[in-house]
Amino acid sequence: MELELRNIQKSFGEKEVLKGISFTASSGKAFGLLGRNGAGKTTTIRILMDVFNADAGEILVDGKPVDYKQLRLGYLPEERGLYPRKKIIDQLIYFARLNGMKRQDAVKSIDYWLERLGMAEHRNKKLDTLSKGNQQKIQLVTALAHEPQIIILDEPFSGLDPVNAMLLKDVVKEEIAKGKIVLFSSHQMNYIEEFCDGIAILNGGSIVLKGDIYDIKHNYVRDKLLVCSEQAEEIRTRLGDCCSVTETGELLVQMKDPAEKQEMMKMLTGAYDIDEIKVFEPSLNDIFVEFAQDETSGDTMLPSGAHVPSGRNKDIPSRDTFIPFGKKGNGR
Repeated sequence: MELELRNIQKSFGEKEVLKGISFTASSGKAFGLLGRNGAGKTTTIRILMDVFNADAGEILVDGKPVDYKQLRLGYLPEERGLYPRKKIIDQLIYFARLNGMKRQDAVKSIDYWLERLGMAEHRNKKLDTLSKGNQQKIQLVTALAHEPQIIILDEPFSGLDPVNAMLLKDVVKEEIAKGKIVLFSSHQMNYIEEFCDGIAILNGGSIVLKGDIYDIKHNYVRDKLLVCSEQAEEIRTRLGDCCSVTETGELLVQMKDPAEKQEMMKMLTGAYDIDEIKVFEPSLNDIFVEFAQDETSGDTMLPSGAHVPSGRNKDIPSRDTFIPFGKKGNGR
C-alpha cells in the first residue's frame, strides 16, 4: 500500500495553516511528520483522518482517491480521549465497534492486546484507577484492536517509563513488519531516528525538508571528523582553532575541504592513540533545529519543497543533493 498526500491546503478564516503539503508513505515503513507546535502537523493528521476536509489537494491510496469506508485507520492522539470513569473493557469494545468490528471479534482482539501490553489484569477496572503510562497503553489498544492498515502515533512515548517504552517499541516494530504504514508525530528525535525511514519537517504550514533520513544525513558536507582519544588535549593544541570539543567530550575537527579526510585520519592515527575516528554526521535533532527555526528569520527557497533559512552553515543539503521522499520498498 502507498499513501500519498498531494498539495494539501487548509485555511481557517484568513490564516493559511497548510500551504501545499505533499508526501508519500509506504507499507512496511514508518514515516516521521515533524515540526514545532503550530507548524501544521495536527491539521495534516486531522485531514488525513477525514475529521475535516482540505480546501485543496487530494489524498491517494495506491494512486486512487482514498475511500474511508474501506481504509482502516488507527490513531493514538497526544491528548488522550478515553472516559476516565468507565470500565476499560466496555469502552474498548465500544471503540472497536465504531471501527466496524463485530462484538465477538472485538473482544477477542482486545483481549489479545491487553495481554500483549501486560494489561489483562486491568480489564474490568475503571480507567482513572490506572497510572498515566498504563492509561496510554489502554489508549493504544483502541488504535490497534481493529487491525488498521495505517497507524498514526502522536507523541506515543510520552509518559512511558523505560520498560513500557521498550514494550511499545517492540509493538511498533511488529506492526511495521506486518506491512502497516506507521506515521509518527513526535518531538523525541531519538525515536524518529530509530523507527522512521523517511521524514517531512513542517515549518509555517509548508514542508521545508523531506527525504530518507540516511540520505539526508549523507548529503551534508562531510568536512568534519569526530575523534575520541585520551590524548585529546595534545590534539587540540596541535590543531588549534579547527578543533573543538563536543558536549560528550569528543573532538570535532573541522577540515578545509572534505578531500582532506584520508590525510587527516592518517596523520591523527599515526601520531596519537586514537580510540575512534569517523566522519561527523548531524543528528536528526540537529537537522530538526536547523529546519524548524522561526520562518520569519528569512528563507532561501529550494526546489521540491525544501528550503534553507539564510545564514545557515554549509553543512545543509545543497540544491543538487536534496532527496525527495517516496522510494518504494518493503522495509529497511
